[in-house]
Amino acid sequence: MAETVETLPVVEQDEESKPKSGLEPGYRVICWNDPVNYMDYVTHVFQVVFGWPRKKAEFHMLQVHEQGKSVLTRESLEKAEHYVHQLQRYCLHATMERDE
Repeated sequence: MAETVETLPVVEQDEESKPKSGLEPGYRVICWNDPVNYMDYVTHVFQVVFGWPRKKAEFHMLQVHEQGKSVLTRESLEKAEHYVHQLQRYCLHATMERDE
C-alpha cells in the first residue's frame, strides 16, 4: 500500500498584510503633555524609567512639550504595560496603543 503525502498550498501575502520587520504587532508607549509637570522632571523620569541618556530623554520631553505627545518605545504587551505603569507612578500621563 502506497503512502499518501499531503501538501499544503502556498499562500502568498501581499505587502500590506506582511508584518513590519517580521515582528509580531507591538504596543506603543505614549507620553502626553500635561500642565502639571516641569520639563526637567519629565526628562528625569524618562532617564530613570528607560535608562536613557539625558540627550535622548530631552528629545522626547521636547516632543511631548511641543507636539503634545511622544511615542517613547514599542514593546510587547507586558513590557508596554510595565512602562505605562512606571510612568504613571511618576504622575505622567502615559498610555499605550497597539502598533500593527
